[in-house]
Amino acid sequence: MTRKQPAASEVATRKSGPLRTVAELLAIVLVVMLAKASLAEPFYVPSGSMEPTLLIGDELLAIKFSYGYGTASLPSFIDLPMSKRIFASVPKRGDVVVFRWPGDRTQVWVKRVIGLPGDRIALRAGQVIINGVPVALRPDGTGTMETESGARIVARRFIETLPGGRVHPIFKLAADGPLDNMPEITVPPDHLFVMGDNRDDSADSRVPVREGGVGLLPMANLVGRVDMLVGSWDLAVRHQPIWTWPSGLRISRFFKAVH
Repeated sequence: MTRKQPAASEVATRKSGPLRTVAELLAIVLVVMLAKASLAEPFYVPSGSMEPTLLIGDELLAIKFSYGYGTASLPSFIDLPMSKRIFASVPKRGDVVVFRWPGDRTQVWVKRVIGLPGDRIALRAGQVIINGVPVALRPDGTGTMETESGARIVARRFIETLPGGRVHPIFKLAADGPLDNMPEITVPPDHLFVMGDNRDDSADSRVPVREGGVGLLPMANLVGRVDMLVGSWDLAVRHQPIWTWPSGLRISRFFKAVH
């Protein structure tokens, strides 16, 4: 009795099975990479410079199509020279933005847009002055600021209203901090003036790049706009027994809008 030989098509199918699996995996990776480059990318917040808006341990989502695309839009582990953006648009004053830090483009930072190209920006006693007009600022009690070491500090809370009506909270630790006064500067074309909401604990456009700040941010460095959080975990619980770690999940901040 002779054994039936498999059809040529069956042999081809069996041999191509592993190759097909590899191709499918590569296709999935490519789709994920394209999505991260063109749609949105999650980032983790390691510092308190944007408190009380963003907390240490928040995971935010940077929407990349908001301001167009350039080499800064590529996944954060890819560092290529800056390029001009295509489909570019200027952020709105008050937007929370993710960007490549000019001092090291492998680092991704998050701040709030305060000044647009052509704006004249100054600070006096902690109050922002835009084009000669002081920004509205009203007291809003106190809040708790968390440091990177896990310490918690009581900070004064204010509500800032930018030109155009965008409203957001800020923290102030000192009445006259080292960054509370700045002579007027003009934001050059294709640049932004950005600040952290935690005004006494933020190396932002008030601080030159050579001193560890942002300086005037080139718009080519923009990654995207922050519209919402996707999750949050209180890092303070990492010093507790591992079975208590789930208690650090801040469920109320999951899918929370960012203003």
